Amino acid sequence: MDELCGEMEARVFRRRLNKQTEITMAIVDLVMPKLGESIMEATILKWVKQVGDTVKMDETVLEIATDKVDSEVPSTAEGVITEILFKENEVAPIDAVIARIQTAGNEDPVRPASEVSVPVVESATSVEDITETQAEVVATQIKKPSKSDSARFYSPLVLNIAAQEGIPLGELEQLPGTGNGGRVTKNDLLNYIASRSRKEQSLPARPVASEVVAGSGSRPVTQFSGNVEIIEMDRMRKLIAEHMVRSMQTSPHVTSFSEADVTNIVLWRDAVKNEFQKREGTKITFMPLFIEAIAKCIKKFPLINSSVEGDRIIIKKDINIGMAAALPNGNLIVPVIKNADQLNLVGLAKQVNHLADAARNSRLKPDDTQGATFTLTNVGTFGSLMGTPIINQPQVAILAVGSITKKPAVIETEHGDMIGIRHMMYLSLSYDHRVVDGALGGRFVKRVADYLENWDINREI
Repeated sequence: MDELCGEMEARVFRRRLNKQTEITMAIVDLVMPKLGESIMEATILKWVKQVGDTVKMDETVLEIATDKVDSEVPSTAEGVITEILFKENEVAPIDAVIARIQTAGNEDPVRPASEVSVPVVESATSVEDITETQAEVVATQIKKPSKSDSARFYSPLVLNIAAQEGIPLGELEQLPGTGNGGRVTKNDLLNYIASRSRKEQSLPARPVASEVVAGSGSRPVTQFSGNVEIIEMDRMRKLIAEHMVRSMQTSPHVTSFSEADVTNIVLWRDAVKNEFQKREGTKITFMPLFIEAIAKCIKKFPLINSSVEGDRIIIKKDINIGMAAALPNGNLIVPVIKNADQLNLVGLAKQVNHLADAARNSRLKPDDTQGATFTLTNVGTFGSLMGTPIINQPQVAILAVGSITKKPAVIETEHGDMIGIRHMMYLSLSYDHRVVDGALGGRFVKRVADYLENWDINREI
């Protein structure tokens, strides 16, 4: 009898314990965070945590990539990963639930997705009738390849229209885009659909090259003779290639050059760098000095700090300097110094070093690479005397600084000209000739050179 009572008490205790556990446990949805203006989705590169793993608040759960930057997504709760809803290399829309975390807190449980009411979208009479809101609802019904060679990202609306019209991804990739960063907009796609049949009729038949043979899937495989090595472009290299080609197709490039005697800057930096690092805890490189000069000169030539939208020139009041940085794998990325004109030299140095370190260690946030209005690239880092950089769209100008080298130069003194050994550097400004003509481009790059040449060697830090 005692054993029976004991068993009954144990059962009652377990039921109470289970009920208490159900009350205290909660399921928290981990959603794809907003990653900046115009970014509608992201590719999942790697799940750092798996189902069953314990995760702490703000601990990295997965790594993602957009057409702007690679980033990490931290946990928004502490608990155990119970469900992963997207696989690696799949594309997830912004605000989509990508994983679920079971917590031990007293939060109200989040309803599972099956219980969430989703509005039904009726068939539109034409693709023009599809709205962005409707596209977000039906976008999950579009079959997208789990792993694609595409380096472009498309909004759910564009993908929905393409699916309805039977336009494959390969054909979609060939469309030029007029949206931000060259994105294909709804109007781009609708115009293409309207003219597609007419264009197909007017295009001549494509010759078949003898060296192209059928490969796996629909991609042709070119046979190469001789001793060669074939390297597949990684995702970032594809993006860089696409951006560079689009920039050359968009902007008529012109480059103006100037040479600067930067001896005063070299001597000043040598004199203050040890004290600067000891006092500020960071190094003083040449890059913040160049950025300061650019920001000062943009104030004098505001048209350099603009973009083009159709027939309109958009002059940017904020001066956000993009700083091209090399990654360990050889690719490039452009973190941005926001409001560079409002920072003193110490602030610029700290921002430059912070962003450069974040780029090298893949710690850049999406916002760190957005909003640039002008770009600086230091080709001298790799020993180049000068370069002809490609404009970072939708900007209208980019400045390259070459290596600083000692060479004989003419020095003007009150006693006449003389020859001396000076630290010299070339500057090259590539600009969009639709907006910036040769006179403006030449004056701007010369003004930057003059600012650097007239550096106060007695300047205090």
